[in-house]
Amino acid sequence: MAAAATRSTIGATGTLETEVLVVGAGPVGLALAGDLGWRGRQVVVVERGDGSIFQPKMDMVGIRTMEFCRRWGIVADVEASPYARDYPQDNVYLTALTGWELGREPMPAMADEVAPAESPQHRERCPQNMFDPILQRFALAQADVRILYRHTFESFTEDDAGVTATIRDHAGDRLTIRARYLVGCDGGRSRVREQLGIAMHGRGVLTYTTNVIFRCPGFNALHDKRPGYRYMFLDERGVWGTLVAIDGRDHWRMSIVGSADDQRARTEEELRAAAWRMLGRPFEHEIRSILPWVRTELVAETYGQGRAWIAGDACHLTSPTGGLGMNTGIGDAVDLAWKLDALLAGWGGPRLLDAYTIERRPVAERITRFSTGNLQTMQSITSDATLFEDSATGTATRARVGAAMTARMQREWFANNMHLGYRYVDSPIVRYDEPEDPATIAAESLESAVYRPSTRPGCRAPHAWIGRSTSTLDWYGRGFVLVCPVACGEAGNLLARSFSERGVPIAVRTLDDPSHVALYGTRWVLVRPDGHVAWRGTTLPDAVGLARQVTGNA
Repeated sequence: MAAAATRSTIGATGTLETEVLVVGAGPVGLALAGDLGWRGRQVVVVERGDGSIFQPKMDMVGIRTMEFCRRWGIVADVEASPYARDYPQDNVYLTALTGWELGREPMPAMADEVAPAESPQHRERCPQNMFDPILQRFALAQADVRILYRHTFESFTEDDAGVTATIRDHAGDRLTIRARYLVGCDGGRSRVREQLGIAMHGRGVLTYTTNVIFRCPGFNALHDKRPGYRYMFLDERGVWGTLVAIDGRDHWRMSIVGSADDQRARTEEELRAAAWRMLGRPFEHEIRSILPWVRTELVAETYGQGRAWIAGDACHLTSPTGGLGMNTGIGDAVDLAWKLDALLAGWGGPRLLDAYTIERRPVAERITRFSTGNLQTMQSITSDATLFEDSATGTATRARVGAAMTARMQREWFANNMHLGYRYVDSPIVRYDEPEDPATIAAESLESAVYRPSTRPGCRAPHAWIGRSTSTLDWYGRGFVLVCPVACGEAGNLLARSFSERGVPIAVRTLDDPSHVALYGTRWVLVRPDGHVAWRGTTLPDAVGLARQVTGNA
């Protein structure tokens, strides 16, 4: 492992010096800073806001993100968040809360959800106003992480040794920060991306949507429906709005879906009327915040160059229909963190950063297509005026619409393959020594909801329980791991030595349970610090050449 870094310091010229400068203290920036700090690196984070969150942009921490939380030791913090863990997570389709219920997808409360066979963790309901403080505490618990709130990034210059950034504080005073690397986690309007001149490509605007956070104690007592996490409201045109239990108690997020040609500001009176329409009658509620926003599908042309890179929403903007935006951004952070650590420690080579865009951009393209597909699925379910008739025809219409919603929306509700099943293909730091199976590739297609564990190069290394409380995933994170069935033998030891002699952290782990051996499926599996397979095989290739390739030195 790399030696611990020293704390970021003020240099002789009055410049704040650090190893990595992160712009933006949203969940992606905080995760990146925390992961780098966990690896012993110096990090300064600058954030133009004060850390307050008035409109949580996400509320679901996905299963892969929870695996990273397990690595960082913060699962208990997520489970202890203020979200009501006994609150049902059902998705409910209806005309109004005092109207007709058309269908329902029952989902367990967080306290009742269990981890699936393919992971030691399960997804968690933890909205951004609860999750960001957890990530902030994790980041600041690392000795060499510093967060500067109310500091705005203005610009940077780059040279062969690093970047020099100009920062302005809330009083208007300027600060210079010198860093070896800069990462823009500064959102969809990223200044870092803009200065790098990186274009965004995709469908562009999908809808103009308005979110409203309102408070109403005892809201579920105002209607006769069983409580749900998400209520989706339909009229003859289809889904026009949603209502989400933001804390499982008295705060709710109402979304007016809108369309791609409906760019206008809605008045508070219109929004209050929409809330009354959702319930089916007027009721008292306190509007806490209003946020008009644009739902888009865009992916960056590249994720950076040289000493400056981007992650999260700066790279990809997606419809939230699927809960993949933040979770993909945290995947960017984990992928980038180990590569920067390797470069700063001296054992990583230049091809590590070449691989960042190659590996992560296809993931963004995959999740944006999937999320837009979920939106289109939701929008495709339409009806007619008989939806509201108290008649045999109305009953038949409601049954048809409810059945369509129940069947088609499962694509969105059950999507572990999107969180766990992505694979890095054509990466210069992954060794692909075997032919590809077209049937396997087809099974991993965009439409597949089923995750199939695999040790194919580029895949997430599979989970298996070792004893009662240790997962194979607990082996991965700090350095490379060579996984062997029964014993690695002299050839495996030679491979491990080829890493150690170059200062690359590596551990050797043995599988002896027959089911685990079958799961990993081959003689040796080499796993990277991010938990993805770098190489597998039954015969050992040139050990030195393999070590050089997967560390970015070849």
